[in-house]
Order: sequence, then C-alpha cells, then structure tokens
Amino acid sequence: MEQDVHRLKYRELPGIRFPVPAVTSILHRLAGVVLFLAIPFLAWLFRLSLAGPDGFARAQAWLQGPLHGLLLFAAAWALLHHLLAGLRFLAIDLGLGVARQPARRTAWLVNVVAPLLALLVAGVWG
Repeated sequence: MEQDVHRLKYRELPGIRFPVPAVTSILHRLAGVVLFLAIPFLAWLFRLSLAGPDGFARAQAWLQGPLHGLLLFAAAWALLHHLLAGLRFLAIDLGLGVARQPARRTAWLVNVVAPLLALLVAGVWG
C-alpha cells in the first residue's frame, strides 16, 4: 500500500512559532487596519476640538477616561509601528538589511521601539 505523500497534515496554529520578521510583518498589517479603523474616530475628535471652547472642553474631557487613553495609545502604537516597519520594508526593498541577522535585528528594533515611543507620546498627551 502506497503512502499518500501529498496528504495534508493538521497543524495547531497557536503552536507555530513565527520568526521575528514574520511577527513584524503581521503587526505591520494589523497596525494598518487599526489606523484605517481609527480615522473616523480621530477625525470626529479633531472636529469636536475645533468647534469652539465648549467642543474643545468636551474633547479634552473625553480624552481623560482610562479606556479612551488606551484607545489613543493603540492609535499611537499603530501609527508608529506602521511607520517604522514601513521604513524597514523600504530599506529591505532597496537591498539594505536583507541578510538574516540584520533583518532580525531591525525587526526586533521596530517591535521594541514602536511601543516605547507610543508610551512616550501617551505620556506627553496625559
């Protein structure tokens, strides 16, 4: 009896360990989706803040809530991660940092620096 060598094997997705550059790529796509979804909210908040002193006070009060601060942190992280990862991918497209070690190093750099900068930005906002 022949074995079916083309038979699909069941893999548990949570058990798969992705390399760091793959995680950076996935997060880059996720950050793009978060940015896209945040545009209407941020536009509304911006419009509210420009509606006069009362609107500005309402926007400022809205930003003081803990959940709202978390949403703004997520938007800041998405923007910074998408920017830094995009610059990393542009450098790779230009042939810079394509080798395994530099690609891993820059992926780690993006994954660490983006949330740190988002915390810094959130601290300035808060």
